Amino acid sequence: MNITIDRDSRLPIYLQIVRQMREMILSGVLPAGTKLPPERRLAQSLGVNRSTVLNAYSELKADALVESHVGRGTIVMPIPSPQDDEDAIRHPEWRQYFRAETGYSRDPLIRDLLEMIERNDVISLALGLPAPELIPLDLYRELTVQLLTDIGPSLLLHCPTEGIAPLREALGEWLGPRGIRCTAAEVLILSGSQQGLDLAARVFLSPGDEVVVEEPTYLGALQVFRSAGVRIIGIPMDEQGMRTDVLAKVLERRRPKLIYTLPTFQNPSGTLMSVERRVHLLQLAEEHNVPVLEDDPYSELSYGPPPPPTLKALDTHQRVIYLSTFSKILFPGLRVGWLVAPRPVIRQFALVKQTIDLHTNTPAQWLMERFLRRGLVERHLQRLRQEYRQRRDTMEDTLLENPPPGFTWRKPAGGFYFWCRCPEAVERTPLLSHAVEHKVTFLPGWSCFNDEPAATYIRLNFSYPRPEQIRSGVRRLMRVIAEVADQNWPAHRRESGTLPIV
Repeated sequence: MNITIDRDSRLPIYLQIVRQMREMILSGVLPAGTKLPPERRLAQSLGVNRSTVLNAYSELKADALVESHVGRGTIVMPIPSPQDDEDAIRHPEWRQYFRAETGYSRDPLIRDLLEMIERNDVISLALGLPAPELIPLDLYRELTVQLLTDIGPSLLLHCPTEGIAPLREALGEWLGPRGIRCTAAEVLILSGSQQGLDLAARVFLSPGDEVVVEEPTYLGALQVFRSAGVRIIGIPMDEQGMRTDVLAKVLERRRPKLIYTLPTFQNPSGTLMSVERRVHLLQLAEEHNVPVLEDDPYSELSYGPPPPPTLKALDTHQRVIYLSTFSKILFPGLRVGWLVAPRPVIRQFALVKQTIDLHTNTPAQWLMERFLRRGLVERHLQRLRQEYRQRRDTMEDTLLENPPPGFTWRKPAGGFYFWCRCPEAVERTPLLSHAVEHKVTFLPGWSCFNDEPAATYIRLNFSYPRPEQIRSGVRRLMRVIAEVADQNWPAHRRESGTLPIV
């Protein structure tokens, strides 16, 4: 593919690329089905920034000339025929009605990886899901029948936007021993914790505001904040979590509207923030008058000593908004999460929530209330901790079998994930494509950074696949990484635990 860049031209370089590639596609030089070069490789060959190529590919996608898919890269689409043009006259071009995007919410990565789960021939190490075979279906069936008898038609009617009072009360009682003291009025039931992120963005953020996040951080949070049109400030991490010394310097010259953090078994890195960092973070939030949104889906999944108290438990100034979910431990398809915050925050969040979905699924709320009241959540957690600890160790043992040189990781003390750094020779795009060809998927680490990371990282999930799938999937992936790095590496063992987070 021959592309010429005229650096003296007034036409932006990305549009020069677009025009030349469009001409090659329309003339048949690049026929339908042609796989375009990965962004980084094309950028290197042209001597331009990768963002320039990304912008060019985005323009081609907007023109429906190419499309991108996880594992396949960017592919040239068929050119519409004259009959297609006639159909277009009779049928509206819906894209012209869509509102302009403020961020990158059109990123199909999560959607594509979810589709991969339905393929029985692909081992998914990508998504953070609980093991389906551990879901207590018999209890679900038994309690559902009891609820229909005990509650009757009200089980299937509307409920308050804040959630049913019995569940909010049960959550307050369940959280008390964990150091989170709250009344039912300080609890909001959510349609999954992802809704809590969306509500926080709607309530607190306006386009142009600034938000502090750890780097790396949860992909879904980045998508929400980008769609809100805010500026994201990434704070690096080490083995103790967010570098609060760096945060202190940032807060001296910036005024973010929100600090977002996952201090306990962080997604994607698995890092556990130390008590000292937690205390320092709260001190900084108080000193600079910044609310903290604590996302805590994994603290109940510790495979060793209990984790430190949550930020919410340590908060003495009512500055922390606490977000969690049942989706990582029970019935993810029911989409039941919760938020704990001061009453003014709950009231405002509820006003916004009522315009989105009115309220969270009523039967699902009653079901989770019964699980809490009868101690079934604790019983189920004991089983999960034992099983997931074994799966974590299985992944660690398999990683130790024959890793490529330069491939490092840290064994997590809880949660769902191994965060791994690939050899320097490995590029992200060909790695994901080759992995899918070998019937295994992972979450690419670049999706967890606001800016381009300095290295190639991957996140591997050990909760969803069965032990035999973990062994097979990791072995496949190690072979893929070795092939992409183009190295003939000997079998040897490598010590883990030396990987810096960033």
